[in-house]
This record gives sequence, structure tokens and C-alpha cells, in this order.
Amino acid sequence: MKVSILQMPVAFGRPEANIATLKAMAKDAMRDKPDVLVLPELWRLGFYPKPIAPLADRDGREARQTLALLAAHYGVNIVGGTVANVATDKEGPKVYNTCFVYDRLGDLVTRYDKVHLFSPSGEAKDFQPGSQLVTCELDGVKCGFAICYDLRFPEFIQKLALSGIDILFLPAAWPESRLTHWRVLTRARAIENQMFVVAANEAGTDEQGNHLAGHSAIIDPWGEILAEADTEQSILTANLRPVLCRHIRQDIPVRADRRPELYTTHQ
Repeated sequence: MKVSILQMPVAFGRPEANIATLKAMAKDAMRDKPDVLVLPELWRLGFYPKPIAPLADRDGREARQTLALLAAHYGVNIVGGTVANVATDKEGPKVYNTCFVYDRLGDLVTRYDKVHLFSPSGEAKDFQPGSQLVTCELDGVKCGFAICYDLRFPEFIQKLALSGIDILFLPAAWPESRLTHWRVLTRARAIENQMFVVAANEAGTDEQGNHLAGHSAIIDPWGEILAEADTEQSILTANLRPVLCRHIRQDIPVRADRRPELYTTHQ
């Protein structure tokens, strides 16, 4: 499976400009004929205008239409980063940080709402947390999804891994000030769970003037970096061989050797 990350510079609060950037980068990326395109977190608005609700995408319609059309036009799977998505339930409208995933026909395969909201930035004041782990198959490969801050919760990622995924897709808007954490944690999650990690970060500057880290990366189950960006706008492509996950799990049978009865997490 060939995967391409679109490390986008996001124009803060300007969805039209960001959609134009996405379309241009997708066109360039398709020259390498990837099987999957992967976008960063909150690519439509940036991380993130406050209050977010007036600019959020009602039921994700604009973003969903854009992603579906791109997927169908190029015949490519798309892990659509995330968008601020206003969903209505019995209690009224709520904003979620949502990743929409599309297949080659432009059909919605699944969606994942970010579970862990970043309390230091007050994200929980503006978004509702998701409540489900999400996996799906793309071209016959089982994949899981996490978003940015989710990376810091190893139990969460491990539960996805134990469900049988071979690839973790991780859209993010990770700041340059915590770049060391980003680089260590993405590799650690790949190594400890013996799976590929496809980590798609933003380039550019956020609402507070903080520089985004960039350094999107594609990491194999051995922890080797197959491709890594710098801080600038870029397209990152690598070939993933899911069979490598099985070989490594056979060579070092971490899952079979686990003793979960000794390390149950206490609340």
C-alpha cells in the first residue's frame, strides 16, 4: 500500500483558501499514484478559531463533499485529517473534531471523533469528545485512527492495535515546541504495537502564533522512519508492506507474552 501525507500549511479561519491548497496538493501527490492520501488535523480552519461553532462545518457537509469528490475523481482512499464538525443530537448541536474516511469510489467508509481533548488549550470547552475506537479496512488492510493528543495515551493506541490493525493513521496539529515528544511517541507507538504509524502534521502557524512542528512521518513496525518531512509544506510518500507486521510479531511475540492480569489500569 502506497501512502501519501499532505503536510499542509493552513490559512487560519479561511476554509476556501485551505480547500484550494488541498486540491492543489492532492493533484501533485497523485503523480506518485498513492493508494491513500492523508490530511492533517483541522485542515479546513486551522487549530483553531474561537468560538469555533460559527465557522464549523454543519454535519461536515463542505469537507465531506470536497473529500468525496477528490476520492472519486482520483480513485484514491482518503483519510480526511479532521474538521470541526457540527452534529445535532437529542441535546442539540455539538461540535466534534472529526476524521472522515473515504474509499476510492468517494463513499464514506467511517468517521472517528477525537476521544482525548487537549485540556491545556481548553479544547474540551469548544469540542465534544468522541466515545468510540474506530477501525476499518482500506484495500483489504485493517486500519485504525487516532488524532493528535490521542498519541499520548498508550492504552488507547494499544487497544486499537489489539483489535488487529496493521496501520495507525494519526492526523495532528502538533506544535514545534513539543517536537521531541512527537518524534519519540510516534516511533514508540509503532515499535510497542508492531504496526505502521502514518502521522500527518500541519505546517505553518497556529492561532497563538506558535509554529506547527511539521515533521510528518511514516514509520514501520520496527520503528524505522520510512519518510519524514521538515517544517515546510510538503508531500510525503512511502510504500507500506502489512506482511512486515506479521513477521515482526512472529519474531518478537509481544502480544502472546503479555501478562495483562498484572497491569490492569486503575481508575
